[in-house]
Amino acid sequence: MTFRPPQSLSRFNAGSDVNVLEYELMAERADALGRHGLKVEKAIAAVTGFDRDRGRPEERQRLLDEAADAVWAFLIQREICGLRDSRDAVRRYGIPGEVMARLGIVRKR
Repeated sequence: MTFRPPQSLSRFNAGSDVNVLEYELMAERADALGRHGLKVEKAIAAVTGFDRDRGRPEERQRLLDEAADAVWAFLIQREICGLRDSRDAVRRYGIPGEVMARLGIVRKR
């Protein structure tokens, strides 16, 4: 018995530049990058919306740490997708210097 793939997938044959597996992997990478981007937006909004007059300093530190973790994961995902230069992402998302200075720091929990 021989196996023949569905005709709907005929444009993704094994000899083409983009086969079905590569297409699925690219779609998953793009989806993951989008999810990480949303997490970064949410974390940066929490940091910028923090009221220094009313909030506790340790709460702000926690928000900065969470934002740094989200940005770190986002930048790693960008590199996985082949986007090596992070300067555009830093500008586009408005990532503060305080957050950038904390990237990659492992904190005790």
